[in-house]
Amino acid sequence: MQNLLDLDPAQLTAWFAARGEKPFRATQVLRWVHRFGESDFDAMTDIAKSLREKLKAEAVVVPPAIVSDKLSDDGTRKFLFDVGNGNAVETVFIPEDDRGTLCVSTQAGCALDCSFCSTGKQGFNRNLTVAEIIGQLWQVNKALGRDPRGERIISNVVLMGMGEPLANFENAVAALKLMLDDNCYGLSRRRVTVSTSGLVPAMDRLRDECPVALAVSLHAPNDRLRDELVPINQKYPLTELMAACRRYLEKAPRDFVTFEYVMLDGVNDHDYDARELLSLTQDVPCKFNLIPFNPFPGSPYRRSRPERIRRFADILMGAGVVTTTRKTRGDDIDAACGQLAGQVQDKTRRTGRRIIMLEESKS
Repeated sequence: MQNLLDLDPAQLTAWFAARGEKPFRATQVLRWVHRFGESDFDAMTDIAKSLREKLKAEAVVVPPAIVSDKLSDDGTRKFLFDVGNGNAVETVFIPEDDRGTLCVSTQAGCALDCSFCSTGKQGFNRNLTVAEIIGQLWQVNKALGRDPRGERIISNVVLMGMGEPLANFENAVAALKLMLDDNCYGLSRRRVTVSTSGLVPAMDRLRDECPVALAVSLHAPNDRLRDELVPINQKYPLTELMAACRRYLEKAPRDFVTFEYVMLDGVNDHDYDARELLSLTQDVPCKFNLIPFNPFPGSPYRRSRPERIRRFADILMGAGVVTTTRKTRGDDIDAACGQLAGQVQDKTRRTGRRIIMLEESKS
């Protein structure tokens, strides 16, 4: 049985064509499944009964199941999704006055093992399927219900949850195409963001195949420190990463890259770190998003003091670089940045296989 959530618009059109159906039938089904959140083919009333019977015999619409739904005191909601074989991934909805942002996971665990990230400490099991990625948006849309004013509740999607999106390139891009399609979720390219730790070849592919807003997990101003905090830097050092960012902006929907920078007390938050950052990024149109570190059990790091974060931001802004400090949202339910952990049956057997696995994922 074909899970229709696994097919992007072009793939669904081809699937229908192979069964002798015209392209407009695929468009009808896309609308029912994604725009209206319908999984019952009998409810798709503008589709011929004969086609509905064919769909019931050959296809299903099966998103990952919601295991838990937790509401934070600040309105943030964290969903836990069952993705099979003892694995579960987390998705976070962050409501704000002018937007509703959904933070989506793309892998069960993560192979990059960034030293400050709770997800990475659980290891890596596998890439999520297209259905498991887009299914998070599908399910949360239904859980949130409809805005009585007719406005979209989820206006922004960020691939910043568990996993490295560009290490699951094909499935992540197929999900992006569904998010952007007007017959599905109709999101603007400017309102969909992919966050990467710096997989340079995949950044170039994303620019060519499906450019959306880009966020880069930077976290250090030099290779020595970034090698420690973000080990993939040993494969793609900062000189290559900055060049990839400049190339990406040639086709990006936004005219800047967002550099994310977790603030670690006494590690990367000195005045000289801020000045080195300015030197590093001087040729890349960018803005900085400073992220107060969110602690998790066993972490060796502490959050930078508020006055240190303010001083760091002042140095960046004093040089004319737009700089924001991320509000800590949902930390009472472990839904804040860097805290997503879910449940992962680690298959990496951590013995320095991170880069090997990433290379295999691109082949």
